[in-house]
Amino acid sequence: MSREPADWPSKRVIVTAAASGIGLAIAKTFHDQGAKVWISDVAEEELAKAASSMPGCGSMLCDVARPDQVDAFVAAAVKAMGGLDILINNAGIGGPTLPLSEIPTDVWERVIAVNLNGQFFCARAAIPYIKAAGGGSIVNLSSVAGKLTFPLRTPYAASKAAVIAMTRALSVELGPDKIRVNAIAPGPVSGERITRVMTDFAKSKGLTYDEMVANALKAVSLKTMVDPEEIADLILFLCAPTGRAITGQLHSICGGMEYLG
Repeated sequence: MSREPADWPSKRVIVTAAASGIGLAIAKTFHDQGAKVWISDVAEEELAKAASSMPGCGSMLCDVARPDQVDAFVAAAVKAMGGLDILINNAGIGGPTLPLSEIPTDVWERVIAVNLNGQFFCARAAIPYIKAAGGGSIVNLSSVAGKLTFPLRTPYAASKAAVIAMTRALSVELGPDKIRVNAIAPGPVSGERITRVMTDFAKSKGLTYDEMVANALKAVSLKTMVDPEEIADLILFLCAPTGRAITGQLHSICGGMEYLG
């Protein structure tokens, strides 16, 4: 069977937390293909700068832990783009690097609110529009922390494991509507976020930052971090006709990471 070409100019895409890092790389990749793109974030100045770097890209401040803000963002994006084909659930926070017994309740709840509830709110708001479009794709950002041992980062690991389960359930639920649902599990990704995480880990273990990075990369077969653009390319593949038969899967992009800790 011949594969249909990707008709990106006809596609409408939402990317959450796209003011920087992985989210911005994803948004730019779709935009570069000619797709219509709307992005959200909680960082106002960075969001405006990101949107201005992509002519025609729409943007709106949105805390994904707030269902009212999510509903308003999705509705505004759909109205502006004339519909919705693809949702990229990228928003997430790292949370604390602490033993579980020392994690305050409000800190735990905030990580779950953003990393898990936020993806639920976004999917709930987007699904009716993707159904109306005749199908499409949802890609949820999980993490290798959702499938590997990740001490001192329990809220983050728990939220990312839940994303994997939600993805698999949604893929079965939405399959008859021709909506593919997949999850991405990045390993260490180059950028400001991994610098913060590695710095916290180094402090907790009494190591220097460079020692912590070296230790982390020992578990990576390719001995290198992942670039945000490589994650974006994988997501583009999944959302294109090339991913027509791929749903309900966790796609690790981690350089071959086998353990954490």
